[in-house]
Amino acid sequence: MKKVSKGIRVAKVSDLPPGECGFVDADGVPLAVFNVDGSFYAIDDACPHQGGPLSEGEIDGCVVACPWHGWRFDLKNGHCIDPPGMPSVVTYRVYIEGDDLFVEIEQST
Repeated sequence: MKKVSKGIRVAKVSDLPPGECGFVDADGVPLAVFNVDGSFYAIDDACPHQGGPLSEGEIDGCVVACPWHGWRFDLKNGHCIDPPGMPSVVTYRVYIEGDDLFVEIEQST
């Protein structure tokens, strides 16, 4: 099978003000999308620890804390910062076309 990337429109840029995050369904993939001072990031919505909704987490710069147990993830690369060495979350490329926010999802063909 071959993997191809597909851009999926998930929101308008204006729907996600700076400092905010939200849940989006990107063609069946549950994601947390963040606006950090005008830069957008997307990661899996479920914390790898026990599935906490990262879209409901507290944002501190480019770090989000899981609302259930406080695991903290770097939004730029998905790495778990605290506790160190624990599983990461998948990150997704985010881009803007006009006022639309897109997330790139890999799909098998």
